[in-house]
Amino acid sequence: MTSPASTDSAPPQLSAGPRPAPGPAADEGLARRLRALACTAPLHDLDARKANLAGEYSVYGMAEIALAAIDLVTLNMDFDTGADHDQIVARLVLRIAAQAPHRPAAEHERVARWVLENLINVGSVDRGFRAVYGVFGADGTYVRRDYDFKLIEEVPGPGGTVYLRTTDEAVNVLVGALDTDVTSAQIAAEVKLEVLISRGRLADAQLAAEQARYRTVQYSETLRRALEATRRNVRAVDWLSTVPDMIAEALDHVADRYRHENAILTNIRKARDESEDPENKRRAAELVDIVKDCIRRHTQLQSRLLEAGPLFRAEQDRQAFATPTPTSGTDLYGHLLAPLLPLPVERAARVTDAFFARGTGLRTPVSVRVADLVEILLTPPVEREHLGAEMPEPDLIATPDDSRFSEEQLAAAMELLDLPADAPRRLSGLLADARRRDPELPYLVALLAIHAASPPVGTAYRQGERKLLFAVDDGTELDDPEFGGADLVVGTALLDAAGMAADRTEAA
Repeated sequence: MTSPASTDSAPPQLSAGPRPAPGPAADEGLARRLRALACTAPLHDLDARKANLAGEYSVYGMAEIALAAIDLVTLNMDFDTGADHDQIVARLVLRIAAQAPHRPAAEHERVARWVLENLINVGSVDRGFRAVYGVFGADGTYVRRDYDFKLIEEVPGPGGTVYLRTTDEAVNVLVGALDTDVTSAQIAAEVKLEVLISRGRLADAQLAAEQARYRTVQYSETLRRALEATRRNVRAVDWLSTVPDMIAEALDHVADRYRHENAILTNIRKARDESEDPENKRRAAELVDIVKDCIRRHTQLQSRLLEAGPLFRAEQDRQAFATPTPTSGTDLYGHLLAPLLPLPVERAARVTDAFFARGTGLRTPVSVRVADLVEILLTPPVEREHLGAEMPEPDLIATPDDSRFSEEQLAAAMELLDLPADAPRRLSGLLADARRRDPELPYLVALLAIHAASPPVGTAYRQGERKLLFAVDDGTELDDPEFGGADLVVGTALLDAAGMAADRTEAA
């Protein structure tokens, strides 16, 4: 682009006054390229500062890790929420481990958190970056300007959680452009994608599809910021022309993208099914996933666009009828600190004493008033029922007896297991005796025998039991038509009655 001051067809004019700088210096595109270069500076700064870390970190490509982090946050954030911090770190660790597989996992995680914190710019006050660049004004003078930007932001979520979201500048770093019209860039990216797919260049088509997805995310971010600003102050957003035009344009854009992306999806699937090259099949499958994600994001964007109008009307009603605050807050710096700093100490102390005496709020008295104390002491106590309030009669429902075994079967099983202390038996013999009495009885005997494999000795000792059933596995296999496993040795152990009596006497 050529400015009017440097048109080649115009003859040179002599003038005594200053002239704007000719050529690219007067081009607004130069300022845009300078801002684009500034957005990449924090990534290059990571590689320059990695030498300051304790240890040898020259093996890691910090700019590559930073780009991967921006990519992960962009693709994992949603319209309402962002990306989870720990999940991003966990996925970054895999990429970092590929750069230095022989290094410990703790070091990989430390590098991931260091890169992510530097992209958030944790050490600064506003957690942002600032670059200074120069442009020529309309009168030809050189003017320096500040460019403030952020790459990854921490935003609050529900339940006190904190999410990560990438900014427009971070998305522009990914796609290699700055201040590009979102709609035109999206259409261009998808036309390019369709052409590449039709020519079979799937590797280039995958890159174009990823760029189209980044533009979709950026378009959603534009709408989200407008809605957030509306929730804070409905007058700060132009709902008369700017936002309605943007919503109408976005709805048309989404409708066109639906048709376009479905056609692209059909072509990708056709290329995937007809290709004989395994690499092309793999890339086509990845392209299917990317385009499906674009369709999902456009569906979400369409639902938010349809909700934007009702949200504006609801916020307009809420903010219009909200009760105004009666007084404004006190500016401690402007109202108190700045006027007091030039004053002598004796004069400033009088002001600060008066402020803090009235600014600390009310103090609770150390004791109640005498009138209140006399009233409390002279008030007769309220009579209460001796047994308390009458309890309601509970409505009891009889629990149905759904036991598999009856009381008679339990008595028969306990009779079989009532063994002499010096005559243990095999489980197989007990099962055979139980089967002769009742076909269901062996199941109960087996259940009691398995329970006796870990007998509650301490409980039986405290409850004063005289004997205890036990079962021991000596490695013999059980030979039975219905049960398998170990042929346990089942017996009865006598407990120390004298010791239990002595313990109960001591406890009493």
